Amino acid sequence: MREACNLTIQGTVQGVGFRPFVYRCAHELGVCGWVYNCSQGVIVHAEAEPEVLNAFIMMVHDTAPAAAHIAEISIDEAQLEPCEAFEIVASKEGGEGKTTLVSADLATCCACEQELFDPANRRYRYPFINCTNCGPRFTIIDQLPYDRCHTSMGAFEMCEPCAAEYANPMDRRFHAQPDACWDCGPKISWTRGGQTLWGTTREESDAIFAQAVDLLKQGGILAVKGLGGFHLVCDAENEEAVATLRQRKRREGKPFAVMMASAESARQLCQVSTDEEALLSGSVRPIVLLRLREDAQLVPGLADGLYELGVMLPYTPVQHLLMHDFAAAGGRMLVMTSGNVHDEPIVIDDEEALRTLGDIADAIIGNNREIRARYDDSVVRVLDFVQVGSALQFVRRARGYAPTPLTLAAGLEAPEGQVVCATGPEQKTTACFVREGDAFVTQHVGDMENALINDAWYESLERYQSLFDMQPTLLACDKHPEYLTTKWARQQALPRVEVQHHHAHIVSVLAENGIDEAALGFAFDGTGYGVDGAIWGGEALLCNLTAFERFANFAYVPMPGGAACVKHPLRMAYGVLWAADLLEHPAAQAAFVPLGTMPQLLDQMIESEINTPYTSSVGRLFDSASALLGICPEPTYESEGAVQLEAAAARAVAAGADDQAFDSRYTITIQKNIATESSTAQDTSVLLFDAAPTFQALLDDLQTGVSPDEIALRFHNAFVEAVVTAAQLFRALYGISLVALSGGVFLNRYLMEHVVPLLAAEGFNVALNREVPPSDGCISLGQAVVACATAKQLAAGDVCVPETADNQGEMPSYNE
Repeated sequence: MREACNLTIQGTVQGVGFRPFVYRCAHELGVCGWVYNCSQGVIVHAEAEPEVLNAFIMMVHDTAPAAAHIAEISIDEAQLEPCEAFEIVASKEGGEGKTTLVSADLATCCACEQELFDPANRRYRYPFINCTNCGPRFTIIDQLPYDRCHTSMGAFEMCEPCAAEYANPMDRRFHAQPDACWDCGPKISWTRGGQTLWGTTREESDAIFAQAVDLLKQGGILAVKGLGGFHLVCDAENEEAVATLRQRKRREGKPFAVMMASAESARQLCQVSTDEEALLSGSVRPIVLLRLREDAQLVPGLADGLYELGVMLPYTPVQHLLMHDFAAAGGRMLVMTSGNVHDEPIVIDDEEALRTLGDIADAIIGNNREIRARYDDSVVRVLDFVQVGSALQFVRRARGYAPTPLTLAAGLEAPEGQVVCATGPEQKTTACFVREGDAFVTQHVGDMENALINDAWYESLERYQSLFDMQPTLLACDKHPEYLTTKWARQQALPRVEVQHHHAHIVSVLAENGIDEAALGFAFDGTGYGVDGAIWGGEALLCNLTAFERFANFAYVPMPGGAACVKHPLRMAYGVLWAADLLEHPAAQAAFVPLGTMPQLLDQMIESEINTPYTSSVGRLFDSASALLGICPEPTYESEGAVQLEAAAARAVAAGADDQAFDSRYTITIQKNIATESSTAQDTSVLLFDAAPTFQALLDDLQTGVSPDEIALRFHNAFVEAVVTAAQLFRALYGISLVALSGGVFLNRYLMEHVVPLLAAEGFNVALNREVPPSDGCISLGQAVVACATAKQLAAGDVCVPETADNQGEMPSYNE
């Protein structure tokens, strides 16, 4: 007997070919009814015999398109309707329940790539070819449901052949909202010397690519519009072009990423594993940090001194055409870096590109399809753990991954009916919304000190809030009173949870791994505001979702000049050696010669406590070692000292040094914190890490002529050993074997690939950031989950809000 049901399918189910997929399932099984999009997801009315209906539901659930993600299927009984076939009907506005998800942008699929280079295809060399399996999504949408009229493609009326494909449920371009061709779609433009030409035909477009390749081969610089913004492009094997790009972009030393034609091309310079190849050639195509081959030769200025190279493959039709034609002219790889002036947001508008990038690029390839959201390229690496396996590590999460939400385990979700908005940190900023079990972490935005980045952060906040219909009821922010994100949160008329920076780091790991229990969290980074007012950054925390205690921290060292120590790490090294009573060491005296008479001033600042905060930061210790060894005394970009120190350690291993040999002189002592007996539990710890012996050994070896590379390796191993030893002490005291690692220092491949296997060998369960970076890109997620857990405890009456005159609706965290 025929029965009927209604399905409400939620998740990433729009813009991924889901309705034609449902249509094909129904057609195959003989199900009648209809399917349509609405702002809550995909709605299906299905009629068939009971066993056929069950088979249909299972087929929809189990065989969904690769780009789709089904979060939930709700099944309701329904009345039989007068229908004899299955059809796809027009989308409907409104509806009750949570808003559906939007697919991230997808790299050009194999089928479209084949058509792109097929002379017999009507889209031969069309720069905007796409289908339901690939192309722009989040970067062109205005509102839900995801229909053409709600995207920047709404300005382009389809021609008859495209409209026929769009209307054919059996065609792979059925309801592909960006579907277009030479006759009806967007066109590229070429601007040079104040004149703009349009590629309205294939011949005109080909002429533009020919001019672009000619410019690149002559050492010129291009600005090329992509999915989420412009790229700046030059020949990666032309030393003069690379140097010119650096000078014009004002990007002194930070390594450039490159684009290559294929994984095989990448293998000419880099080691490429199976996992790395899958990332390079998959549906996202992020920048993948690959180990360079020992015989790799790069031009100066591309990635100086490093043992990794950021590589990506073409992911848009424009990039495929440019790379194809460049390779045909004898080129091998292109610098492909964000189209912006250093430290500003990526440019997304053609007119803005003329104003902002006109002095950097010799010519601009733009187009008349508008970008609705700024998205940089995502950056990832694959970590290899000996006898443990491998793990994906994000360095930057943006294009291809956001806005796909992270799914929070039961118990970690937002309180019922609440939407939590976490504002994130000051650097490498993201924001995060949590609604029910979905955590929407925005794309990487940047460093908030820049006014334009501040605007871009607010722009992303508003976009997520509007598009996904999330009106915050509770805010979370950092405790740092001077962070702009914190100041913004404090100005809002909403209850607020302020979360300590390193607690947020560790909770982000717990949240990603679905953990709702106590753990030992190592949070090693450069800067974080401590509850005692000092600058934290070398923390071992006993924590859960709502509370933490400082189990251990690195002994405080002075930062004479404050932030100046970050830009001039020899000053930081002076503070480190002052605290260790090593300033009189002959190697230290030699290292500080470039400071001239400044040591006298630094002494006065430290002794008088003038502009001299104290820090426990591991990041500053790595900067100090790098400066003392002469590896990076004057960094040109953030964390360059630590990055170059890691590269030096890698060179030592490549030269034959034993990375498993731990030099006993390079030790980080772990001792009882005597301040515990006279201080509150908030601003002290049980144990102290003391790196003074390691710096003593570093100076001794430097004096006796040991190579800086070998010293860098021994220095790294000291921190590996310290983490493992501290974890063993923690387990002995508390009986807890769960360890979480987070913070920017753990972007160090060497540390991660040595710490994790050793901890695993000792029987520890190790949790890592896997879907957000361990650097500050994870902070907003951690803040949001702390706020969710705190709010639920407040609702249960487990915590009281202090009744103070200046409370202003603030919800306290446990460590206040």
